[in-house]
Amino acid sequence: MSNESRIVDINEDSLHVGHPETSAAGLTAVAVALQRGLEQAGPVRTVRSLARINQRGGFDCPGCAWPESNGHRKAAEFCENGAKAVAEEATVSAVTPEWWESHPIETLRNKTDYWLSKHGRITEPVVLRPGDDRYRRISWTDAFDLVAEHINATTPDRCVFYTSGRTANETAFMYQLFARSLGTNNLPDCSNMCHESSGSALNPTIGIGKGTVTLEDIHEAELILVVGQNPGTNHPRMLSALKECRDRGGKVVAVNPLPEAGLLHFKDPQTVSGYVGEGATIADEFLQIKVGGDLALFQALGHLLLEEERRVPGSIVDRAFVDARTDGFAAYEAARAEIDWDETERATGLSRLEIATVANLLAKSKATVVCWALGLTQQPHSVDTIREIVNVLLLQGNFGKPGAGACPVRGHSNVQGDRTMGIWEKPKEWLLAALDSEFGIATPREHGHDSTETLEAFEKDEVDVFVSLGGNFAQANSDTEALEAGMQRAGLTVHISTKPNRSHVVHGKTSLILPTLGRTDRDDKHPKGRQFLSVEDSMSMVHATQGRLEPISEHLLSEPVIVARLAAATLGEDHAVDWRAMAEDYDVIRDHIARVLPGFEDFNRRVRDKNGFQLPNPPRDSRTFATDAGRAHFTVSPLEYLEAPAGHLILQTIRSHDQYNTTFYGQDDRYRGIKDGRRVILIHPEDLAALGLADRELVDVVSVFNGEERRADRFRLVSYPTAKGCAAAYFPEANALVHRENVARESNTPGFKAITVRFERHTPGDSTAHAGQLS
Repeated sequence: MSNESRIVDINEDSLHVGHPETSAAGLTAVAVALQRGLEQAGPVRTVRSLARINQRGGFDCPGCAWPESNGHRKAAEFCENGAKAVAEEATVSAVTPEWWESHPIETLRNKTDYWLSKHGRITEPVVLRPGDDRYRRISWTDAFDLVAEHINATTPDRCVFYTSGRTANETAFMYQLFARSLGTNNLPDCSNMCHESSGSALNPTIGIGKGTVTLEDIHEAELILVVGQNPGTNHPRMLSALKECRDRGGKVVAVNPLPEAGLLHFKDPQTVSGYVGEGATIADEFLQIKVGGDLALFQALGHLLLEEERRVPGSIVDRAFVDARTDGFAAYEAARAEIDWDETERATGLSRLEIATVANLLAKSKATVVCWALGLTQQPHSVDTIREIVNVLLLQGNFGKPGAGACPVRGHSNVQGDRTMGIWEKPKEWLLAALDSEFGIATPREHGHDSTETLEAFEKDEVDVFVSLGGNFAQANSDTEALEAGMQRAGLTVHISTKPNRSHVVHGKTSLILPTLGRTDRDDKHPKGRQFLSVEDSMSMVHATQGRLEPISEHLLSEPVIVARLAAATLGEDHAVDWRAMAEDYDVIRDHIARVLPGFEDFNRRVRDKNGFQLPNPPRDSRTFATDAGRAHFTVSPLEYLEAPAGHLILQTIRSHDQYNTTFYGQDDRYRGIKDGRRVILIHPEDLAALGLADRELVDVVSVFNGEERRADRFRLVSYPTAKGCAAAYFPEANALVHRENVARESNTPGFKAITVRFERHTPGDSTAHAGQLS
């Protein structure tokens, strides 16, 4: 049992604000990583796990999807937040059935995810039945029978199967096969809420929804643009790659509304120089852009490059590449011939000189990589923005050559692999036909629900069964109040989880929690002995992952076994798919994958290579583009940007440094100087003054979208050097402010970076608090 007296929940009244840091990592990162491990897992489990993380023959970090080198690997091939993620999973604290029975749901609903998670790993299946007020122990067999009973009592279109990026390839393949065997494509996943916009932009323009670079390309680039992302917190090992690029003579440009420490200086904890001074400079240039101004920026960069091409023909445009491999260039060239600089400066918050400086770097570079993350993908015009990045890369032929390409940086480990394995609500016909042929089933052709559509289905009471393979759906999505209310009206919610989270306490009328093995755990309860799984990193490398720690409970089952037993209980033991064979021997799963998915031929042999193998990528491998026309497409998009009406700001949601997605490792955001609190609004001091509000003042936040308002109360304003006219708040606390219809066009990704807000002074007990107004 966990020691409850040691777990103190977040108290926002304890908030402390210091100065933002100007460098990332270093000795402090090492100390914090070790401290978290020792506190939660103890010295033996900490040493054993950290020695195997991201190593050949070890396990893939349960945090981000940044790749490992095919060459030499360091003894400590992990970052501070990776070590925190491992400590969370390797913890010796246990959430037993007795723990659930001693905590009524009404008590748990008043706790934060931080408090829930800190109690440890779930040890046995538990159920909450209608009319009961707490979870109670249930056997695995009874749990599977209960799920089967609910699924078979409804129709497939009223069942939803959600998954998070933590899921391994083999499990994801089985999961989508189960859903489609049942008769539904309701397969929302966390991609819908993060990089769906990337795929929606890249597939039509370059013929693949993934990045086109390798880790070596990052090292070899002459110029890297890092746009809308914070590597120092979200994928810190990227900083080592950026440093290597600079050490080789490359340049780095950071484009972000916030001055993030990791993009300023990096203290590499694996070098002596990482412990002295400010550390290595990362960004040669920093463009502090307004939230939503990136489309205008890349249109301006394209204009300046074409202007230089007209001045010095042949100096910019790779004519041989453009003529042979692309179409649409003439229309793009005409569209970018003129630019309204006043509007561009208003849209971006940047000066013409700042933009021209970066355009000059692009003009000189013969090998450019553009990296981006959620800062670009969660706005109404996200897809157009990424298409504009593709335009700039195509101009200079930055595909299929060393040191060049598009690099959407995926956040969660194997979120890309989930999609590769078929976790998608809009499957292609070739995939469904291949599944039908391999297994002798008839998969459904009608598209299913994505994450936003699932929220809407909950609100309309169109979900009878919701199964979540990992993740914390209630906290990950937008419009929190409506989502939680809808989830509680569903007939059954099932959570395949490692630790307690908010989704477990805003449950359906009946709720099951099924505890599973994690990445660090040994998986050896099989007729053929110990098994391993595989993952795909952000650069399309597929490699094995195998935990070595003794599981905290003998009652835990692996995810493939759980999915197989769910399927067998629901579909019957005589179903066309041999679920038992896959659960007993994961090689059987991989043999199926090899026959269904292109690029996975001879999967079982290739995944056992020390580095795994890389999936095909036509733009990278052969400068070919699998679009309808067989060419890459230049596109033309109208200028669009975010502008707040009078008295409002544009708010974006962000992670803290002690956070990974909806998991809180701690209560601090060290690099931004925030300690012991999360309900804060980072706001430029000039905006604060114009509002007539004070630093540290307590406010309620009101968002406005299409005439509707959403509220989130009791946030503390913090004066911070963000871009003027913009503000930032942590998710999931600010998710309630995002209207479900505030999404990126085409991808349907929630607009977490496009929230129009105003502030009202918080007056306890007074419903007539007045708003601060911008002058």
